[in-house]
Amino acid sequence: MSVRGIRGATTVTQDESREVLAATRALLEQVLEANRIENFEDIVSVFFTTTPDLISVFPAEAARELGMKSVPLICASEIAVKGAMPRCIRVMLHVNTDQKQSEVVHVYLNEAQKLRPDVASAQ
Repeated sequence: MSVRGIRGATTVTQDESREVLAATRALLEQVLEANRIENFEDIVSVFFTTTPDLISVFPAEAARELGMKSVPLICASEIAVKGAMPRCIRVMLHVNTDQKQSEVVHVYLNEAQKLRPDVASAQ
């Protein structure tokens, strides 16, 4: 079994706690489903970032709401790159899995699809 990184991103239309949590929850649910992760014990850790314009809530709260009570979670702010996509939530899950790197499914939703047009979820 290997540890694999699974990436994902989504966006919100405004910095409002309910919207940030709902978008993060939807992103996590799709990442978990796409990668057939049913047991949170397989998740080593989850790293969230938000663009500097999102300050209403920690996205990790959505993971806790989904039941990731024992998974180590951390949030950070993205660097403020001029012209970067606004109101973006990114996630990287580190997961114990038998999947090959090429089998891992990365998920990009909403405006974040533009970040990775090469990824199937962004089509």
